[in-house]
Amino acid sequence: MPKAPVGGIELYYEEAGSGYPLIFCHEFAGDLRSWEPQVRYFSRRYRVITYNARGYPPSDVPNDVSAYSQVQAVEDLVGLMRHLHLDRAHLVGLSMGGYAVLHFGLNYPHLARSLVVAGCGYGSVSEDRAKFQQDVEQTARRIERNGMQDMAAMYSRGPTRVQFSDKDPRGWQEFAEQLAEHSAVGSAMTFRGVQGQRPSVYELEDRMRQLNVPTLIVTGDEDEPCLEPGMFMKRAIPTAGLVVIPRSGHTINLEEPDAFNRAISDFLTAVEAGKWGPRNPASLSQSAILPPDEDP
Repeated sequence: MPKAPVGGIELYYEEAGSGYPLIFCHEFAGDLRSWEPQVRYFSRRYRVITYNARGYPPSDVPNDVSAYSQVQAVEDLVGLMRHLHLDRAHLVGLSMGGYAVLHFGLNYPHLARSLVVAGCGYGSVSEDRAKFQQDVEQTARRIERNGMQDMAAMYSRGPTRVQFSDKDPRGWQEFAEQLAEHSAVGSAMTFRGVQGQRPSVYELEDRMRQLNVPTLIVTGDEDEPCLEPGMFMKRAIPTAGLVVIPRSGHTINLEEPDAFNRAISDFLTAVEAGKWGPRNPASLSQSAILPPDEDP
């Protein structure tokens, strides 16, 4: 069972295929198994690496909430790359993994060939921030009190998950069953230490404006907590593009795997061809009609 020693713990990881390294970072409700449609597709062309974050067996599950944070999630990813002797990689993250990829790009841009930040931004809107943190603590307590079966039954029916259930009941059921298998301790600690404490994407504006790594933002159009943050990231990051997948929620890589894979594949192809640069400043005219040099 391959494990990487990082930050005093060990992370379980898997590899498939060969070629340029492509790392996938999972969401809170998933683990490396939730990337299976992407592993099967991209391992035909890339060296695909998936891993379980700390708190997700068979990775180690620290019992102290101080072992979990947004900073630590990024350092774990760096540690995994060092263990695998990777100088650079393409990185793809969904939700919690999207936050990790975004912060990785901000802190270690020299290690990133490209960034895919999907389903990212939940809990960022200022007027919803207090409610978000209240929900985080309430959910963590529920996990500790009732266990993962109860948590999975609740969480998998959330307002950004019902789209998956409506479209693909069998795929959604597998997602819910895998969620129920997660560690209650690891899930509660992750909720408190990572989700509950991570900064809003709006707080990162100045840093994002300096980011020059090719970036793709992906969101479902019914993933309400992530729609506005997705638009914000697109406008703040000079090298960012935005894909919005219609009639879709949060679990977009499983809910719409073909559209998700195609968008990422097209993005990676453009990056590798040297065709994904900063936004043309002429597209930022104050006028919808006049070029910037003719706008009075």
